[in-house]
Amino acid sequence: MKALLLVGGFGTRLRPLTVSTPKQLLPIAGKPMIEWVVERLVNHGVEELILSLGYKSDAFLDAYPTGKILGLPFKIAIEPEPRGTAGAIRFCAETVELDKTFLVLNGDVLTDLDTSSLVAFHRQSGGLATIAMQTVETPSRYGVISTSDIGQVLNFVEKPAPGTEPSNNINAGTYVMEPGVLERIPINTAVSIERETFPQLAADGELYAMSADSYWLDTGTPEQFLEANVDALRSSSTLETDNAMNCSVSDTALVVESILGRGSELQAGVSVNSSVLFSQCIIERDASVTRSILADNVRVGEGAILEDCVVAAGQVIPKNTHLKNKKIPE
Repeated sequence: MKALLLVGGFGTRLRPLTVSTPKQLLPIAGKPMIEWVVERLVNHGVEELILSLGYKSDAFLDAYPTGKILGLPFKIAIEPEPRGTAGAIRFCAETVELDKTFLVLNGDVLTDLDTSSLVAFHRQSGGLATIAMQTVETPSRYGVISTSDIGQVLNFVEKPAPGTEPSNNINAGTYVMEPGVLERIPINTAVSIERETFPQLAADGELYAMSADSYWLDTGTPEQFLEANVDALRSSSTLETDNAMNCSVSDTALVVESILGRGSELQAGVSVNSSVLFSQCIIERDASVTRSILADNVRVGEGAILEDCVVAAGQVIPKNTHLKNKKIPE
């Protein structure tokens, strides 16, 4: 089976981190986000990946020059201009052969979904497409789904107004599709699968959804990106040891639920709490970093305080600066 990964977005909400690096190549606990996504496909019958690329597509080819990610070969389709989620899928179909049942995954969603069970449910339903469905407390930020007892989608509403949601079940960003779905997507135009294709399939009785009680996290915002890193740290028995590899950490530095990138340096009296440091970051004496993300080669000056900040690669924070809720540069 082939799996199509939607990884062509601009990652606007994670700027300035994504100014130079596509979102799916940002590290989650030291490993590119795309590898966390691909890792769960390796043991579920996926034989080939298709990368739907757009923004900074060359970065993916540079990162994986052998044409494989975690041993899975991939082909690419580079959109000449943004065509929306459904438009990207149709464009890939025109570029790479998709003539059998295939998977589609949002490249910025981390989950431990049993993909094999989703495929089996899809084949049993006989529909054109099946969505993995997750239950959340605040569904209005997502595509909201209501289903029949057999999983047939009765209603699919993208980002409904709070209080108008038909259920607490949302689109979890993993789909199984038949090639027949492609015929429902206009060619060479921007089409949203969430606002156009899925509602149309639901109206025709061809869309199904399977409830997935699994770990699930959309990593699109700085807060979610931090949460993903902390979750990875908590769930791994080896990561905490590996976390400090090739780092220089003073005996008087305090590190709490944080990821330290390779070659980083924490000087005396430093505090790093619930934060992510990419590689080669230097935190000078008595500085404090809390709930913040620092890209490669960031230097935080002596006595500086960062709270809820996102700092782009190569930035220098002057000594004794106090910054809160800032993106640097703006």
